[in-house]
Amino acid sequence: MAKSSILSSSIAKKVAMALSGLFLVSFLLLHVSINLTSIFSADVFNECSHFMGYNPLVQYVLQPILAIGVVFHFVMGFVLELQNRAARPIAYAKNNGSANSSWASRNMIISGLVVLAFLGLHFYDFWFPEINYKFIQGMPIDETRYFPELVHKFHSPVRTGLYCLSFVLLALHLWHGFNSSMQSVGFNNKFSRGLHKLGYAFAIVVPFGFIVIALFHHFNQ
Repeated sequence: MAKSSILSSSIAKKVAMALSGLFLVSFLLLHVSINLTSIFSADVFNECSHFMGYNPLVQYVLQPILAIGVVFHFVMGFVLELQNRAARPIAYAKNNGSANSSWASRNMIISGLVVLAFLGLHFYDFWFPEINYKFIQGMPIDETRYFPELVHKFHSPVRTGLYCLSFVLLALHLWHGFNSSMQSVGFNNKFSRGLHKLGYAFAIVVPFGFIVIALFHHFNQ
């Protein structure tokens, strides 16, 4: 009974982590869509950013839910990693993990930590200045400030390189994570194959979009 209870608890945690990950995927899609407009039109990017920055639903409902989702996803990831390690306390004499799984699947905790570090940098670059501007300094509304602020963040080659590296590791994280999430929630039918392909495409296209944005603004200053 105890073993069955532990197994059920582990499955529930995997499902919860999968659902939180799928929720964060929707945020990534929205985020890259808005940021891509900065390549084509500064005015459109300013309008979208201003709407996201001052819309009450976004600021006081969706943003807190997003923050909770991020924290929950990574905490649950660490908990499951510790459980997996505890389940195999004796190391194998010879571990040939590459024969049975990809690098991404064996190192989700590493790519996850790097993504978490990137989120910290992202908050430092964009979220904290935004909070400071609106609520601490109480500056007047300026609907044209977003594009120059974005471009300025990609002036440094070091910071731009860190962003690009983070998105490469995000791609690896998504490559395994999306399809693992589908398995965790028990999605296995005639549409599964198509969704797996969609997950792989998402893992490549979305991080690549962020890299294009960073490099475009870095080399066009």
